[in-house]
Amino acid sequence: MTSEDQPKAGHRGTPTSTAFREFMASGWAAGERSPTPRAEVADHAARRRAALSLRFPGERLVIPGGGLKVRSNDTDYTFRPHTAFAHLSGLGAHAEPDSVLVLHPGPEGGHHAVLYFRPPAPRDSEEFSTDSRYGEFWVGARPAVADVESQLGLTARPIDSLADDLAKDDAAVRLRVVRSADPLLAGLVDTTRAQAGTPLSAEQQEEADEELARHLSGMRIVKDDWEVGEMRKAIAATHQGFEAIIATLPEAVRKGRGERWVEGMFGLHARHRGNGVGYESICASGDHANTIHWTRNSGEVRDGDLILIDAGIEVDSLFTADITRTLPVNGRFTDVQRRIYDTVHEAQQAGMAAVRPGNRFSDVHAAANEVIARRLHEWGLLPDGVTPERTLDPEHGGWHRRWMVHGTSHHLGMDVHDCQLLLREDYMDGELQPGMVLTVEPGLYFKADDLLAPEEFRGIGVRIEDDVLVTGDGCENLSAAMPSASREVEEWMARVSDAAGDRSPR
Repeated sequence: MTSEDQPKAGHRGTPTSTAFREFMASGWAAGERSPTPRAEVADHAARRRAALSLRFPGERLVIPGGGLKVRSNDTDYTFRPHTAFAHLSGLGAHAEPDSVLVLHPGPEGGHHAVLYFRPPAPRDSEEFSTDSRYGEFWVGARPAVADVESQLGLTARPIDSLADDLAKDDAAVRLRVVRSADPLLAGLVDTTRAQAGTPLSAEQQEEADEELARHLSGMRIVKDDWEVGEMRKAIAATHQGFEAIIATLPEAVRKGRGERWVEGMFGLHARHRGNGVGYESICASGDHANTIHWTRNSGEVRDGDLILIDAGIEVDSLFTADITRTLPVNGRFTDVQRRIYDTVHEAQQAGMAAVRPGNRFSDVHAAANEVIARRLHEWGLLPDGVTPERTLDPEHGGWHRRWMVHGTSHHLGMDVHDCQLLLREDYMDGELQPGMVLTVEPGLYFKADDLLAPEEFRGIGVRIEDDVLVTGDGCENLSAAMPSASREVEEWMARVSDAAGDRSPR
């Protein structure tokens, strides 16, 4: 082959002749589409939109789903819609790229929801057979307008009509958009505002958009029964993923690159039981557990070490679990490992006891850290003269944070760190309410090169994390079926390993 014969970058070599296009457009069976049933989530999403409508009367609200992002050359990352879009539309894992939900103000109050998206192109179009990003020949069938309307109970329109609809009537000067979801669409909104003669300055427009995004983030902080049910599904699937890891830990040791083996085993179950992982799994063996966000997962898993696994399965509705277990690779804690582990477990139980209505979110962290500080003081790790009370002083203390550097909790839902756009007074200082779901996840981390830690502690990292629902009189540990006390963890691992041995071929 000569250089002239080789395909050039960006050219696929697809025929473009009229004869070819006519041939590709012919010979297809008439499509018979069954009516799309109304989705279970449709009514819940409608209630969310109604609540949003009350907060921004008379304003046109634009919530983009976002578009595809290039991974490498002509391949894209797997698409995941923006969380606010998924929450308000009801579309989760099956949302179409470039979709936009718009709440148009009605002439007599309230809003009319319209979902704009790219419907399938006809078979005689060039898109069908030649567009490798959107053509159905390449990426599969897409829903029609009627499908979306039947499924979600709202109006659907082709995306081509969006620009004109944004500019119509006097609501064009009262536009708000979730800017971070789709920068190109945010630019279209800015242009529409300018052409309509908005009286707001650029700074005021940005503040208005930030207010919308913050409100949408806060709308997810209290879950309804349906949302809690989705959380339960995600946690149950995650439980199965962890047991699959436990059953094959000996293989992770034997095969080498064991952290990758563990990550892959969990990923298999995440894809089979849900949409995928809710975040990059942390599978950190030995000293790697002391790197808080260890997602390289490139290390060995060795007999005698602990392995810290922080992972969660995201279900199709995009609700995700977030659970951490620190497991002894060979099924038994050493005395030193148990000493550290039991302290973290004690701290976690203290944090959970603080999860009840009326307490502040920050009280959970304070309760767990009180245990951590006291134990570190008993072990002689705090500097001379530093008492637990002194190190816990928020302004002048903090020595204990060398070994417990992260927060103990975060809200959990459709994002693993959900509701993150809330202001501090509404998040850290916010009052816990029934229906909130949060994590409780203290840890202790003694890096291998930490000369201030006892030598026997070095290289040991422990974190324990559960997903907790605030109830009317306290809390429910949604992941309680996964043992967390050290003796119970050992029994759990033995039970799972025995069951795996019973299923192995003889």
